[in-house]
Amino acid sequence: MLEVDHLSVALDCKEVLNDLSFSVHHGNILVIIGPNGAGKTTLLRALNGLVPIRNGKVHLNGEDLITKDILERAKLIASVPQAGNLPAAFRVRDVVILGRTPYLNWLGQTSKSDEEIVQEALSQTQTEKLADRMVSELSAGEQQRVLLARALAQTTPILFMDEPTTHLDLKYQVELLNLIKDLTRRKKLITLLVLHDLNLSGRFADQVMILHQGQIAAWGDPSQVLTRDLLSRVYQVPIQVEKKNSSLHIFPE
Repeated sequence: MLEVDHLSVALDCKEVLNDLSFSVHHGNILVIIGPNGAGKTTLLRALNGLVPIRNGKVHLNGEDLITKDILERAKLIASVPQAGNLPAAFRVRDVVILGRTPYLNWLGQTSKSDEEIVQEALSQTQTEKLADRMVSELSAGEQQRVLLARALAQTTPILFMDEPTTHLDLKYQVELLNLIKDLTRRKKLITLLVLHDLNLSGRFADQVMILHQGQIAAWGDPSQVLTRDLLSRVYQVPIQVEKKNSSLHIFPE
C-alpha cells in the first residue's frame, strides 16, 4: 500500500500542497482531479522525488520512499508523461528499452532478461507491430501506448500518469484507460492518474481525490466524491450529476 501522511510542498516560498493524507492499495486506481493550479501535477512530482517535500511522510508497504535515491526510486515508480515528450527520431523498441535503464550495467548493455521484459511490455500494450517503426510515424494514441510500454518495462509497483488522455479522441481515451485498468488489476499496480474529464474519472477510478487550492477537498469512492454540491463549489460553475445504470453522468447546467 502507498501511504501519504501530512504531505506539504512549497515552491518558491509559496505553499502549493498543504497537509495531504491518503492511501492507495495494490490493484487500485486513484484518479486525481481538480481545477487548473490545484496542485495535481505537483503532487505526482513530489511523490516521485522531483520537487522537495517540506513536511510529511511517504511509505510503500511501510518502507520510506522519501529517503530513496534516484535509482532506487526508479525501480519503484514509473511515470507516463503526455505523448508529446517522445523522441521523434527513436524506434519504438528503443523507447521501450529505456524503461530498463535502472537495471542496466555501467556499459548500458541489455540482458536476455531485459529483452524478454521489453517484449512482454510491447505485447501487453499491443505495440508489438509498432516495434520497428519510428516514433514520428505514430499517432498520438499509439505514442501514448508506447509510453505506457516503457513504464511497464520498468517493472515498478507504482505507476503515475499525468493527463494521459490529452489530445486523444474519445475512442483512444477509452481504449487507453481500459488498458490501464486491466494492467492495474492483473499486475497489482498502484496507479495514480491525473485526469480532467469528470465522466472518465467516475468510470475508471476506484478512488477519486479532488484537489482544491492545494488541499484535499474530498477523497474516496467516486459516488461519494463526485457530487453536485462539491463539484460546483470546487469548479465554480453549476454542475449536474446523474446516476444511470450504476454510472455517473456529469455535465455543466
